[in-house]
Amino acid sequence: MKIAESAIQQSAVIWLTNNYCLKHHEPRVMIFSVPNESESSYDVQKKINTGMMKGAADCVILLPGGVCLFAECKTPTGYQSPAQKSFQSRVQGLGFVYFVYKSLAQFIESIAPHLLKVGLEVKNG
Repeated sequence: MKIAESAIQQSAVIWLTNNYCLKHHEPRVMIFSVPNESESSYDVQKKINTGMMKGAADCVILLPGGVCLFAECKTPTGYQSPAQKSFQSRVQGLGFVYFVYKSLAQFIESIAPHLLKVGLEVKNG
């Protein structure tokens, strides 16, 4: 059975939101997606003109203390495009964390050390 990338990303967003991003969580973490795809060339150009960047990570995660993580979701057989690899290189060159995950378990494993560094308990998936 083929797993859609959107389903994997959705599971990661839901897990992080339910465990760290709700109103009662203190501190309250943030996660948001970066929509960088469009159907028409007109929409693509409009988005480029307003800041869309080819290869940008799927999600940005903000943790306490000014920690910013970039997360790229792929299917189990997926791989990064050259533009995504270039974006990763630029982000990491600026000192930010960038990770690729292919499952909810891999997302949790990738983000766990960063949650612990800012004093948050890692919840089970």
